[in-house]
Amino acid sequence: MTRVHNFNAGPAALPLAVLERAQRDMVEFEGTGMSLLEHSHRGKAYEAVHNQAGALLRELVGISDDYEVLFLQGGASLQFATIPMNFLHPGKSADYVLTGVWAKKALGEAKLLGKPRVAADTSKDGVFTRVPRQDELNLDPEASYVHMTTNNTIFGTQFHYDPEVGKVPLIADMSSDFMWKPFDMNRYAMVYAGAQKNIGPSGLAVVVIRKDLITTGRKDIPVILRYDTHAENQSLFNTPNTFAIYMVRNVLEHVKENGGLAAVEQRNRAKTSLLYGALDGDADFWRCPVERESRSTMNVVWRLPSEELEERFVKEATKQGLVGLKGHRSAGGVRASIYNAVPLESVAALVEFMATFRKTA
Repeated sequence: MTRVHNFNAGPAALPLAVLERAQRDMVEFEGTGMSLLEHSHRGKAYEAVHNQAGALLRELVGISDDYEVLFLQGGASLQFATIPMNFLHPGKSADYVLTGVWAKKALGEAKLLGKPRVAADTSKDGVFTRVPRQDELNLDPEASYVHMTTNNTIFGTQFHYDPEVGKVPLIADMSSDFMWKPFDMNRYAMVYAGAQKNIGPSGLAVVVIRKDLITTGRKDIPVILRYDTHAENQSLFNTPNTFAIYMVRNVLEHVKENGGLAAVEQRNRAKTSLLYGALDGDADFWRCPVERESRSTMNVVWRLPSEELEERFVKEATKQGLVGLKGHRSAGGVRASIYNAVPLESVAALVEFMATFRKTA
């Protein structure tokens, strides 16, 4: 078996040990005579997996009993609409911090349902090269909530601080940097993340939401779109994505066995240090457009002197087993998504290829 170095932005790399475990369980799960894919979501075999996934998430992140942990469908994109449906009450506003494409999509959904405000927007001609500073946040103390996107997958920016928002609930889309390091959940009223970047396969969103926020949700919207519905039913109101939750359980067990989030952070910082070091070491050729204080640890973006060189770089890298390096179609350039499961060896292979390519460019 030959495995490539996977730098895809999502669905993204998963730990090899987790994939091999799923391979063993695929046909026959833990002595039950059938695959987990065939088990009832109401049965005891799946119930144990479901509960373990939630418990591991609480343990690794440090989530108190003040919060519900939900496993929902529709990815982060459905949360863009569900959040204002639940919490943007008539006559009220909500603050949105614009840091990229996905933050703008979340704002767009809110505009269909109410009158949100833009609390910050650091873009220039549609390009984001940094996140706003605390003193640039124009916050409404009467807002229903503040919504932010912690990491920008397309433009390669990331918040490296938790914004101060007073008593207003802070809601964060952490889809592309959830659990990249330890963080204080108590700073947030709600965080949500598509699983396909750091903790599992596509088709699942993890939502961690404070119980008192849930109680403020509207009751005049469809039942399946209410957070209290899913909290009361432990994410089993409708048939969940059982296999994706099983995979999340396995990823979380793998994280725990390998030192928890502190060790995850150490590995991630080693990867970014190596890659950004290579870029900065020859900044006239490899140009990182992101301001240093806002650089992402998950999605590293850069440009070459010409689009022709960028195309050649991506093509030759792919031949060497370095896949997923083409920048997003809206931004161009090169992008290496180095999520939790991407090993240091893959980043080292990329840096080695960069050195070789530079000699022939």
